[in-house]
Amino acid sequence: MMLKRPRRNRRTPAIRSLCQETQLSIQDFIMPFFVLEGSNRDETDPALPGLCKLSIDNILKKAEELHRTGVPAVLLFPIEPSHHKDSMGSRALSPQGILPQAIRILKKEIPSLCVICDVALDPYTTHGHDGIIDSSGHVLNDITVELLTKMSLLFAECGADLVAPSDMMDGRVARIRKSLDAAHFSDVGILSYTAKYASSLYGPFRDALGSHLQIGDKRGYQMDPRNVREALREGHLDEEEGADVLMVKPALFYLDVIAKMKETFSLPVCAYHVSGEYAMVLAAQEKGYLNADKTFLEALISIKRAGADFMISYALPQILSYLQK
Repeated sequence: MMLKRPRRNRRTPAIRSLCQETQLSIQDFIMPFFVLEGSNRDETDPALPGLCKLSIDNILKKAEELHRTGVPAVLLFPIEPSHHKDSMGSRALSPQGILPQAIRILKKEIPSLCVICDVALDPYTTHGHDGIIDSSGHVLNDITVELLTKMSLLFAECGADLVAPSDMMDGRVARIRKSLDAAHFSDVGILSYTAKYASSLYGPFRDALGSHLQIGDKRGYQMDPRNVREALREGHLDEEEGADVLMVKPALFYLDVIAKMKETFSLPVCAYHVSGEYAMVLAAQEKGYLNADKTFLEALISIKRAGADFMISYALPQILSYLQK
């Protein structure tokens, strides 16, 4: 038998480039931003080393820089002061809230930037849940969906390109799609958090957002990490209800789910490389165990290789120089 030599295709950088199966580019990324009230604010957060919570004027500067390099989109999350929060998340529907202001300014100053807004109540509620709760802490699905729909309409009116419901309530994609179409926002897309798992990897995000749970947990509406078929069921429902993009969150611990979603659906699949996946690498680098930049690059390639069409990642600034090459 003739000796096979697959190493020939790995011999030089030029040959490896020709034979590569997975390509990672700047256009594959969405940059998440945490939006602060006020102006000229730039606050570091120990929960997410290397990243900042920014006021809208500073987000505009960062977004302009990233968009010039080729980054096509940003995802916005609000940092609401505690005095704005209540049990009903009322601030979520204020036209003068942080996100409506940010959307208007970003779309006015950078029209070609895709602006995506997270749609959930946890940044606005005193209890930290993604919806309205009853006296026992149970999240009320249908009442929550109505509020999420109103949030989505507000963001659409302000100019958002995509709304991203992250709550995992039943029927919210259909309700949002119907309401957007009825209000003549048929061009506004829905990036659905289709398979959002009840993960232990969200801690740094919740620290940064200030949205820690005061009662219960989120396992009654976020997905069980033991389930895959359930994710496909959610995907079928979101597709039928009018979603434009399906998301899997987290990413690295759920590469099998990303792969199955990609095989099953014709819609684009987004993966969220979450705060815990980001923070653990930086913690390992601090201990001298890993090189963060190289590890992030390998991790993000694995997400793309699994089938993600694009990704949300806090690590984008760390690998930007590689992507520009």
